[in-house]
Amino acid sequence: MAETGIEYVRMAEFAWNRIEPEPGTYDFEWLEEAVELIGERGMQVVLCTPTATPPKWLVDEYPSIRQETRDGTPKEFGSRRHYCFNSPAYRDESRRIIEAVASRFADNEYVVGWQTDNEFGCHETTHCYCDDCQSAFQSWLEEKYGSIADLNESWGNAFWSQEYASFAEIDLPGPTPAQEQHHPSRLLDYDRFASDSVAEYNRLHTELLRQANEEWFLTHNFMGDFPSIDAFDVTEDLDFAAWDCYPALVTQQAPDTPDPSSERGAELARVGDPDVVGMNHALYRGVSDGPFWSMETQSGDIRAFPYAPEPADGMVRLWSHQAAAHGCDTVSYFRWQRCRFGQEQYWGALNNYDGSPDRGLPEARQVAEEFDDLPDLDAPSGDVAMLVDYESLWAFDSELHTPEYDYWGHLRAYYRALRARGVTVDLVPTDRNLTDYEALIAPSLHLVDEELAERLAGYAADGGELLLTARSAMKDEHHKLRDELAPGPLSDALGARIVQHESLSPGSEMRTTYGGETYEYRTWAEWLTAEDATVVGRHSSGVATGEPAVVLNDHEDGHVGYVGVWPEPELADAITTDLLERADVQFGDRLPDLVRLTERDGYTWVTNFGSKPIEISSDADIVLGGPIVEGRDLSVVRAAPHEIEVNQSV
Repeated sequence: MAETGIEYVRMAEFAWNRIEPEPGTYDFEWLEEAVELIGERGMQVVLCTPTATPPKWLVDEYPSIRQETRDGTPKEFGSRRHYCFNSPAYRDESRRIIEAVASRFADNEYVVGWQTDNEFGCHETTHCYCDDCQSAFQSWLEEKYGSIADLNESWGNAFWSQEYASFAEIDLPGPTPAQEQHHPSRLLDYDRFASDSVAEYNRLHTELLRQANEEWFLTHNFMGDFPSIDAFDVTEDLDFAAWDCYPALVTQQAPDTPDPSSERGAELARVGDPDVVGMNHALYRGVSDGPFWSMETQSGDIRAFPYAPEPADGMVRLWSHQAAAHGCDTVSYFRWQRCRFGQEQYWGALNNYDGSPDRGLPEARQVAEEFDDLPDLDAPSGDVAMLVDYESLWAFDSELHTPEYDYWGHLRAYYRALRARGVTVDLVPTDRNLTDYEALIAPSLHLVDEELAERLAGYAADGGELLLTARSAMKDEHHKLRDELAPGPLSDALGARIVQHESLSPGSEMRTTYGGETYEYRTWAEWLTAEDATVVGRHSSGVATGEPAVVLNDHEDGHVGYVGVWPEPELADAITTDLLERADVQFGDRLPDLVRLTERDGYTWVTNFGSKPIEISSDADIVLGGPIVEGRDLSVVRAAPHEIEVNQSV
């Protein structure tokens, strides 16, 4: 490991039974020996609270700690993440094992930080339907609303005779005859409660760890654009966020990437979609409000679904540099050696199961050498931000309208357009300081209360460039339509209202004008009525032909725009370049396919995920690589992206 350039070793995330083989009997000798071996070779240790895998003896002693499905079936022992976040018994047992491990290593010089648990929510375990969750949910609702009358009014429970007489009557949202029409306000609050439960459980870990040693850094390994946990909330109790970067997995799971059975999809499964992976890096940079870690970085083939191709040559190195360019301070590979038993035998590693080097090992060694040659850099910060709102995401999931309307996919339509111009994009929560940005995109900001609307309107009035997109401000914070047309409290700032909307089948061929050209869109259409706003795009197909589709309202120094469709790439490019010009944000020509420029603290990584070479030219120094960037290779230039010319080699 040391010879490869490894600096940190993370371990013990699933080791509860090895640490405590029977109740109250601890065995730390093996772990202390491992920590000592690592530290003596100049590396540092990141330990993990082992709570993701409660052992069999604990499950047998406290069977109520198991999660339950909607129909009341307990999740049995035999894999991982089989515990309930709200189980009082499990919280007590978690405190006990965390205190034991933390106190044992509190003075160990080689242990520098901790990861809490492992991949909160993985395997659809954010939501549980046990009796403990029901009691906790009822208490959560009572604290939120105060009285059952206020809850009934806030949810609109007069519909379908769903009013409650007390909080004790409120069950968890289990199976109903009209399952696809479960009460949306109830579902939204249950999603909020479930995410809050994770944050509260994580806080249990961090408080105990900080009591043991306040010098340790604390993090958690989130998963790529994972929908059911508000990562911003959880990270408030951490020093920074980490995420597990498996490009083949997140690319195949993304709804806006080609089917992996297609030629294009098969290529992306080997190299990863640079914008799917890149947007996740940007997300966790925003979650951390600064540098983050890639705690598990793909180092070979993985047991991804539906396919598990080997990465193309050079991709372990390229993925590592892509992470660094986006603000990742530490790239940690999963795993050192392929496991010979259990559920992850077909999960690649730097070394094969016989201990021999696998394809990723020499690339990891090269990355370590190259990182050593680069200076310490501050995290990237952009002039353009996109708002991320988990509550709007949850609201969409409870009322899809169409299966093609994916929240992350819609964000990525605009993210791709900006990144294709070399623009750094920050992904930030709605409560972040918006004045740091020249331009702000609020994609599908579905739930907007009066306070947020006032802040957004004030941003534009003070000279900011605000762009709202389809389905924004349609609902209030309780997931109810208002008694005024969307965008509700933002209507005055926009100078327009949404009159009608429709979801579109995949076979629909829809078009709109914009800037004198005709463009295609898909999935969703809204037509507006302009009051003070200027119509800059009109529908040119379907029942909305001639109706406003895109509007722009002038606020002297700033503007508020609204895009009432899901744009195809050409339209997204036209809209975002106009936004950048209004905001006076510098950008370059559209980049060749699968090529991205990513700036970090004055250095720009030119990453080529494609198979064909590109040529770059700049007056600045190339500090890594050269002017010809081969396929699946990179160069680093001491210049801003717009100062670098990129051409596809013939």
